[in-house]
Amino acid sequence: MISATELKNGTAFLHYGKPYQVVKYSLIKMGRGGAVVKVKARNLESGSITELTYSSNNTIEEADVSKRKLQYLYKDAQSAVFMDGVSFEQVEIPLKVLGDDILYCKEGEPLDVLFWSLGEARDKALSVVLPSKVNLRVVETDPGVRGNSASNIYKPAVLENGLTVKVPLFIKVNDEVRVDTRTGEYVERV
Repeated sequence: MISATELKNGTAFLHYGKPYQVVKYSLIKMGRGGAVVKVKARNLESGSITELTYSSNNTIEEADVSKRKLQYLYKDAQSAVFMDGVSFEQVEIPLKVLGDDILYCKEGEPLDVLFWSLGEARDKALSVVLPSKVNLRVVETDPGVRGNSASNIYKPAVLENGLTVKVPLFIKVNDEVRVDTRTGEYVERV
């Protein structure tokens, strides 16, 4: 059991027997009353995000989760397939649970996969733990116009994963750019 005030970003916990992971945490102190903990949490089975409120003195059951390094193989219409490099066991995670996180996964790339221990040596794959930034290649963008560098002007660029981001004018096709996976925004040229 953990205290409600320990529900920091990334912490996995159980709410009515379902595993959740904290996306955003805030502690609100009322005038004369007690403090309230508000968390925006992702249901690790369905992928939906809900807002939950706890009194600061509540205790919450911690989810028994672990990470394993698996190689991303491919995705089909319903799920993404990952493989353990040692046992060659394949694990499927539904695309509706992964949501937009699948856009940042490259085929053949090793990724941390979050597993929920159900006891009796049974683990259920829940989600992918993405790095905060990934490098992606630009496949389509307009050429920069000379003389438009007076201020920070951005143009749209399509990346290899199909995502469209705003990049500076000097970025060309086949350039590799670093993208923040939390916001989906351009960070820098690699």
